Amino acid sequence: MLATGVWPLLLFSLLLCFLHCEHLLAFSLKNCTIIYTEKSNVLVTCTERYLTAIPDDIPKNAVLLNLKSNYISNITRMNLEGLFKLEVLNLEKNWISQIDGEAFADLVELKVLILSINRLATLTENMFQGLSKLETLSLDWNQISFISPVACQPLVSVHSVDLSYNLLHQMSDIDHIIRLPTLQHLFVCYNNFTSFQSNDLHVNTSNLLTLCLDSVKKFSITRDIFPHLQSLDLRGWNRDIEWEVSNKTFLKSLTRLQMSETSLSFDVYRAILQTAYSLQELQMDNMKKWIDDDFIDVACKIPSLRTLNVSSSEIYTLKENMLQSCSHLTNLNLSFNNIKSMADNALQSMTQLRSLILQNNELSELPVAVQGLTTLEVYDLSINDISELYCPYFWNLTSLTILDLSHNHISYISDCVFENLNNLKILNLENNKISSFDYSFKFKLQTLEFLYLKNNELINLFQGVFINLSSLRYLNLDVRMCNNVEEGGLKGLYNLQFLLMQGDIYFYEHFSGLPNLSTLILNVVSSLPHNSSKQSDNPFSNLPKLKKLNIKVHRGYYDISKDVLSGLTSLEYLITEAYFMGSLHPDTFKHTPQLKHLTITYSELSVLTSDVFLPIPNLIILDLSNNKLRSLDFLAEAKLSALRWLDVSNNELFVISETVIQSLLTMKYLDLSANLLTCECSNYGLIQWIQGSKQTQVVNAHQYTCAFPVSQRGNKFLDFGFDSCRIDAALLCFLFSSSLVMLTLLASFIYHFLRSHLTYAYYLFLAFLYDNKRRKKGIPHSYDAFVSYNVHDEAWVCGELLPELEGQQGWRLCLHHRDFEPGIDAFH
Repeated sequence: MLATGVWPLLLFSLLLCFLHCEHLLAFSLKNCTIIYTEKSNVLVTCTERYLTAIPDDIPKNAVLLNLKSNYISNITRMNLEGLFKLEVLNLEKNWISQIDGEAFADLVELKVLILSINRLATLTENMFQGLSKLETLSLDWNQISFISPVACQPLVSVHSVDLSYNLLHQMSDIDHIIRLPTLQHLFVCYNNFTSFQSNDLHVNTSNLLTLCLDSVKKFSITRDIFPHLQSLDLRGWNRDIEWEVSNKTFLKSLTRLQMSETSLSFDVYRAILQTAYSLQELQMDNMKKWIDDDFIDVACKIPSLRTLNVSSSEIYTLKENMLQSCSHLTNLNLSFNNIKSMADNALQSMTQLRSLILQNNELSELPVAVQGLTTLEVYDLSINDISELYCPYFWNLTSLTILDLSHNHISYISDCVFENLNNLKILNLENNKISSFDYSFKFKLQTLEFLYLKNNELINLFQGVFINLSSLRYLNLDVRMCNNVEEGGLKGLYNLQFLLMQGDIYFYEHFSGLPNLSTLILNVVSSLPHNSSKQSDNPFSNLPKLKKLNIKVHRGYYDISKDVLSGLTSLEYLITEAYFMGSLHPDTFKHTPQLKHLTITYSELSVLTSDVFLPIPNLIILDLSNNKLRSLDFLAEAKLSALRWLDVSNNELFVISETVIQSLLTMKYLDLSANLLTCECSNYGLIQWIQGSKQTQVVNAHQYTCAFPVSQRGNKFLDFGFDSCRIDAALLCFLFSSSLVMLTLLASFIYHFLRSHLTYAYYLFLAFLYDNKRRKKGIPHSYDAFVSYNVHDEAWVCGELLPELEGQQGWRLCLHHRDFEPGIDAFH
């Protein structure tokens, strides 16, 4: 017996077919997700899905395919067949040990191929066939020990090749790669090469700009084969080598050199630096061995050197003469060195210094040595042990534009410490112990645009504390302990565009005087109800240009006013967490007609009405995840014709009706994960739609499980047998033809045996109609009944019928032999 309600389901399924028959590929992928973008590009991600092979349902128009962190072991041509539009393929962190010849042949538009962290041992001759547009190839962290001489011939457009951390040991393995005319960046660090000699390379001139080279026993360049080489990375060299560059001009373009963790002799270092006479940037990490041997002094004698990075080298004290030869430096990085002190005149000679990075050291106070650097523009003192800021330290740094003092222990700031910083644009004081800014910004910082105060211990924010920061555009006030923000606490920030705050409550006065604010992020740590005397009904009504509002409540917020969004006529993005608790008033969004993105999560919403969404017809993205919704019926009347992205995961949805599905047909992205879907005929339309829709991607639909009935709990939702809900086409044909035959037989039988009865019934029907017609016109009847009889019944009619009806009942009878006139209608 067919299940109840299958006819509407059948019609709905046919409608879906007609709507989508022109498409070829399903969007609800088995093990992957199509990343939603407002553009038409199809971006597919399948990361961390425990895949052992490339899925066979990848859309043929995919532009990006991310298969990172899976268990794929081999790639065949069939795996990637037909992906003619693919531009980026990421296969990083798999188990790939085999790639068939011409496996990438169909990827004619591929520009980036990432095969890092796999198990490849050999690059075969036809492996990269068809990749004529490839620009970036990453093969680092494999086990490659052999590369076919013709393997890279198809890579006629490649710019960068990374073969670091492999088992290559002969120059012939990379000779043919260096010969690629378009190659600019080659990384072969951490392999097993024993030498790097120009005579082993069969190339006259290479276009390489960057070369990362492994530790070798001999480095020899006797021909000018790298005239364009700009960057040379020698980090990781752990043995003494023979360095030979027969002519300094062979490295005339070299401007950047990186070295670290070396055990080379001082003479080799000197030889390397002497051949790099055009060097502009030198990076040296873990160079503790040569710091005390005036190695920095040797480096600084290169006239062209402008940037010196000496990191992680255990420099405990910056001595007086250590940087004496570095007067021409403009950038100095001494981060991660455990520096505890600096000689007062350690930087005296550095009159051109523009950037000084002292990040991650052990300085307990601001070094006096920096006070005279009038040209300094960038000063990074983050992650040190500074506890107090006093006036003189920054007075002469009049060119400073960026000052980073984050991640220290600062608890006191003198009121004149920033007095002369008239060019400062960025000030970072995050992660300190500052409790008050009463007079810290007493002097006008007329150029300051970015101020970071996150994770301090601010107790009160008094009126006018920022009044001298009129140019500020970004302010992060996500502090740990702010208990009170006075009226006018943000006064003077007329140009502020981005504000991040944390606190207990917010009211109208907090945001007055911020006419240009476009982004507001609030972390609310209070559980005060809306009807509290301290809370305002419309705290944002003075923010006419606000476009993005993000509110996260940490301990519950209740009884939100229906006018809480009053004044936000420009709002486009509203993201809330645990804010609209329990329900939404129908007028909540009447003040935000421009809203495009709405997120309401962790709010225990169980029921929504369509009236809530009527004022926001331009909504494109709606996130209602992590609530308690039991129905999506509100969408049927919500008139959200522009909606393209809907997330209702982690709710309590049982059934998605056909009416709701009709309202979702134009959706591009739908997430129904972690709901209580029931595997019954009531969800037949949903199953059909998920499997057939080419317009809407139902994310992870193949992983949905049945919650009800109990007998099906845990089974895959799309695998449920809905056969009892379907109407078989053959059965329909059988029923139709059988009914037609039976109807024909019945009509023939009636005509043959009951023809006279049908004729009599016909006249009775005419009499009924005639009688009704006369009754409506009010025409009286001449007789009550007409009696027709034969001669055998005449005695009974005259003796019994007439006395009974005419005598006792009062009827007037028409007898055919007594009253009937020939030619008159008997029913008249």
